[in-house]
Amino acid sequence: MNLTKSLGISAAGMAAQTTRLRVIAENLANQDSTGSTPGGSPYRRKTVAFVDRMDRALGTETVAIGKIGQDPSAFPLRYDPGSPAADAKGYVRTPNVNSFVEVMDMREAERSYNANLAVMQVSRGMLTRAIDMLK
Repeated sequence: MNLTKSLGISAAGMAAQTTRLRVIAENLANQDSTGSTPGGSPYRRKTVAFVDRMDRALGTETVAIGKIGQDPSAFPLRYDPGSPAADAKGYVRTPNVNSFVEVMDMREAERSYNANLAVMQVSRGMLTRAIDMLK
């Protein structure tokens, strides 16, 4: 396999995981963001979908971000009659962000990022050794 191709594939994977980590961080930062009016919509969790993309420069398929969507699940209700976002019964619609799920997604993205980084480091080392042999 061409070492520059492996570097490009790993770079695409790292870019995709970086976007995924950014979306996860946004979800975690907004996990307490409720609506500002009674019955108003709170923050809706974002999701990331990956797709295969043909990279013509590399001559191979790489991973890319297909879509940053929204989680359609229902908003949990919390009883908080003093909140400005409370409805007539005193319930506030809270974001559909589960911090446990987000942390697990973050760990998976981190591991994928690190795996791609390791491939890049090995490829770079092989290129360096090949250049040293030519000297």
